[in-house]
Amino acid sequence: MTQRQPEPHTGQTDRTEIAARLAAAVGRINRRARTDSAALGYGIVSALATIQRDGPLRPGDLSRLEVVTKPTMTRILTELEQRGFIAREADPTDGRAFMVSATPEGIAAVELARSERTGIVASLIAELPTEDVDDIARALGALERVAQGQVTQETHSSTA
Repeated sequence: MTQRQPEPHTGQTDRTEIAARLAAAVGRINRRARTDSAALGYGIVSALATIQRDGPLRPGDLSRLEVVTKPTMTRILTELEQRGFIAREADPTDGRAFMVSATPEGIAAVELARSERTGIVASLIAELPTEDVDDIARALGALERVAQGQVTQETHSSTA
């Protein structure tokens, strides 16, 4: 087991360095946490989870929430529909548009993917010292706000 090295303290937080290290760490964790069992890519699971949480949604609204182009979202929705994970319904406010919602099969697929990823990440942190796990736990609130795009000046000033 490697010893934890203290970070040099310069008196000022180097946000660029933190951003680079965070991006690298999150990328590596995501690559290690991918599963093969359902053969669902991260983008598909993410879109399906958003539909489950916020649906029914118009495809354009979903592409904005997922920060992907409309053609990419069309491909994702086609795959989800072919797998029986979503259902289309007419948009009650616009007869030319449609909404998508998760089917029971889609909800089960999201839950399975979450469970598998949770298990993998749990195994990744299982051998960490308690102090490291506590550090991760303390950072989760801020990471969740960043992930949801909820970082505001008020949030920033309250943590400074």
